[in-house]
Amino acid sequence: MNQQTIERIRKFIEDRDWNQFHSPGNLAKSISIEANELLECFQWSDTEYDLEHVKEELSDVLVYCQDMLDRLGLDADEIVNSKMDKNEAKYPVDKSRGNAKKYNEL
Repeated sequence: MNQQTIERIRKFIEDRDWNQFHSPGNLAKSISIEANELLECFQWSDTEYDLEHVKEELSDVLVYCQDMLDRLGLDADEIVNSKMDKNEAKYPVDKSRGNAKKYNEL
C-alpha cells in the first residue's frame, strides 16, 4: 500500500480511539474472521462471485493486517521478503514449477 493509504487507515483508527481494542491477539482474530468472510464469497462457486463483495472483504483483511504491522512495529516489505527468501529455498523452480506438492514431497 502507498503511504497515503496507510496514513488514512491509521487516522481512521486514531480518530475513533480504537487502538485500545486492537491488541495483536484481537487483530489476529479479526484477520481470521475477515478472511473467512472472504472465503464465504467463494463458498458455492469458484467462478460465480460478487467482485464488489470480494473487494470489500479483502480490504478488511488488508486493513487489519496493516494495523497489526503497526501494533508490532513491523515493516511489510521486510517480513514479506524474508518469507519469500524461505519460500524460494523450499520451493526451487526446477522441482516445483507446475507442481502443487508441498515442499517436503518434492
